[in-house]
Amino acid sequence: MSLSGKKIWIDVEQPKTAIMFNSLFKMFKDEDIELLITARDYDSTYQILNDLGVSYKKIGSHGGEKIEDKLETYINRLKQLFPIIKKFLPDYFVTFLSVEGTRIAYGLRIPSIAMNDEPRNEPVCKLIHPFIDNVITPECIPKELYIQLYADPEKIIRYNGLDEIAWISEYIPNPNILKKLDLEKGEFLILRTEPTHASYLIDKIKPEETQISKFLPQIFKEFPNYKYFVLVRSKIQERFLMKELKSFSKEKNVIITHYLPNIVDLCFYGALIISGGGTIVRESSLLNVPSIEFFPGESASQEKFLINNGFPLEHLRDSNQIIERTINILNQGPTPDRFKISSFKDKISQFENPNEICFKHVISKLKVK
Repeated sequence: MSLSGKKIWIDVEQPKTAIMFNSLFKMFKDEDIELLITARDYDSTYQILNDLGVSYKKIGSHGGEKIEDKLETYINRLKQLFPIIKKFLPDYFVTFLSVEGTRIAYGLRIPSIAMNDEPRNEPVCKLIHPFIDNVITPECIPKELYIQLYADPEKIIRYNGLDEIAWISEYIPNPNILKKLDLEKGEFLILRTEPTHASYLIDKIKPEETQISKFLPQIFKEFPNYKYFVLVRSKIQERFLMKELKSFSKEKNVIITHYLPNIVDLCFYGALIISGGGTIVRESSLLNVPSIEFFPGESASQEKFLINNGFPLEHLRDSNQIIERTINILNQGPTPDRFKISSFKDKISQFENPNEICFKHVISKLKVK
């Protein structure tokens, strides 16, 4: 059955979604489905979509760290999205965690499906789960966590794997990024700040702060010839680090930036990835890259899944522990098979790809409409 004439609306609200859904865009287009992709201005979302050559509409922005600002931007984005979606009249809505998109789809009676690996984001989950038709979740995350946040157990679709497998399973390393940025494989680190604007961290850490300022100086002292890419999430984090790391202002080997192109390639060829959030260390550990997470909270189920399955991920919250472990890892150097595709491809092939699950579900529903 041809799906020509069918329409799907996909809302991209964060960088992870932009990366994750890229192959999903292609799957739907291969079925001759008309796509409307909308995106929110948050972190590097627009830059990633631009680099991937995705055609999309810029609608709204992130609300920041204050609850009242989040509410106001939600209201404004609803107003901007509504006439566009009403005119497009999609046959299906696909999202990760778009509150505005889910509410509009429910109001216009558009069938919908979401992926959600973040039940820690309670406010967003509570606003999405009652209105979404189906939600795809990793089996490693207890189903009860979603049910407690108003998800209908009959509408939860489970799979054996992680969201990051959606793009890592298709990834082929491209060494051109090394020449482009004047790098040597295994001789640079990527450090990612905490997602301090996320609702689940508002009461745990100030929006401008990051623990990187506490452990980077000592690591650099031990390994000054390595390059350090510090990836910030906001301008206030950047200003904070510029102040705290003032002594590094003229140091060419320490680069503070909002965006890194070809981030998966950089992860693959890096010596170590250290992050205050989960996504980048999940993907790097899936690539068989030594990874340290310093998220200021309990280890998520996804991290436990990776550790239990032998992927090189650790969750360390203490700066001294991070420094000690980093020094050990860098002194040991890369393993002999570290930069071989087989070092990660064979291992992740045993798990399921959530994009394929989403695609098959949506296509099956469209074929019976």
